[in-house]
Amino acid sequence: MAVRIQEHWKHHKLIAKELKLPIFAAQFRTMKLAAVGSVAFDAIETPFGKTDKIVGGAGSYIALASSFFVKEQSLISVVGGDFPKEFLTLLEGKGVDVSGIEVKQDEKTFFWSGRYHTDLNSRDTLVTELNVLADFKPVVPAHAQNAAFLMLGNLSPAVQLSVIQQMTTRPQLIAMDTMNFWMDIALDELKETIKHIDVLIINDEEARQLSGVYSLRKAAGIIRAMGPAILIIKKGEHGALLFHEANVFYAPALPLEEVFDPTGAGDTFAGGFMGYLAAAPTLDFETMKRAIIAGSALASFCVEKFGTERLLEINQDDLRARMQEFVALSTFQLEA
Repeated sequence: MAVRIQEHWKHHKLIAKELKLPIFAAQFRTMKLAAVGSVAFDAIETPFGKTDKIVGGAGSYIALASSFFVKEQSLISVVGGDFPKEFLTLLEGKGVDVSGIEVKQDEKTFFWSGRYHTDLNSRDTLVTELNVLADFKPVVPAHAQNAAFLMLGNLSPAVQLSVIQQMTTRPQLIAMDTMNFWMDIALDELKETIKHIDVLIINDEEARQLSGVYSLRKAAGIIRAMGPAILIIKKGEHGALLFHEANVFYAPALPLEEVFDPTGAGDTFAGGFMGYLAAAPTLDFETMKRAIIAGSALASFCVEKFGTERLLEINQDDLRARMQEFVALSTFQLEA
């Protein structure tokens, strides 16, 4: 066992050196991936239809997406007594440890309702009921405190930092999602939290707000100087950008025949990205490029139906074929 741990540590030191990530103490990992995020109810209306209450939340999408690649993962969240046990059982069947999901029997689950405009790029929030999320203090289970990868879903920066502080061993890679809301009301806390992460995932509007510049390439340099070695800028229907040092990769968005509901697409992307990396033998830039495509492919499935429905229908063959579509979309040869 000692030899295996030494080889494991030597391997990760090389990875960390290659991407200039923090090098962490060697330790046998009991969990591949830990994620924190909301598990919630959504009610969604788009130009193509509407739903009653359905399961949603960043944590749900992250866990389902990453489960295509890793089976040793822990989800940390909170729900009320009204949340269906069947969904938690479904997650367990996909290899997701749900012992970190606190169930407050006498309270209600977080609920969000929204209406999307015709272009699906803008929406109106109709109802937000924080319920159990109002005083959420995530507790990372002991067996997940040395997870190799940590995904911080969109929560307050203080809550995200509290999760990092509970890790007994520094994860190999910490990724974090955030939004302009926290930039407006908790900028100092946000800047403090991103000092401790490796990957920041935001959209183009948020990148410009956080950096104070319009050029996304300049914005990437400014934001990476705040702490994260890697920046991912999501551009919705226009794809995503990956920045690391002088390297830039652009993943296009796949033109789809039908887009029903963009809710959860960004979280699905993040979950697919982190799941792919957690299962990969190396963490070089080429691997990250493939992880971006994996996340983009899963997100493209997510938007084809309401909520998590499409993610629950597809299999590994579907995902492989969809990733190949991304390859065909952006591969060409210059004339001799």
